[in-house]
Amino acid sequence: MTAPPPLIPELDVEDLDASLRVYTGVFGFTVLFERPEERFAYLDLDGVHLMLEEAAGPGRRFRTAPLEKPYGRGINLQIWTADLSGLHARTIRAGLAIVTDLEERWYRRDGQERGQRQFVVADPDGYLLRFYTYLGVKPA
Repeated sequence: MTAPPPLIPELDVEDLDASLRVYTGVFGFTVLFERPEERFAYLDLDGVHLMLEEAAGPGRRFRTAPLEKPYGRGINLQIWTADLSGLHARTIRAGLAIVTDLEERWYRRDGQERGQRQFVVADPDGYLLRFYTYLGVKPA
């Protein structure tokens, strides 16, 4: 058995079925397992793991304040993908809210810049997902 990733975000969603349609049908995640009685699903996309849980579902929920849309304010999840262009096209066809369109960005780290091609999309609950592909390194 392979060890799980060291960080696995768990996102409360308003409608688990609607979120699963987007995460599997548009973003390309697969469902590794579900607990339907808890309205919970565990997802994978090339080693990126996410947990989705219906906010009003049964069982324990971790909250410090009432949920208000957009959910996930102040965070974006950066997710590597091999097929950024295909994912971007599927996202547009699905009519999801593109927050930042496809762009090439270089981020300085020490004496180098690391590049990525990326876009940011809001999921149905307002969580921001920044999908990217790596472009390499160049001198700063």
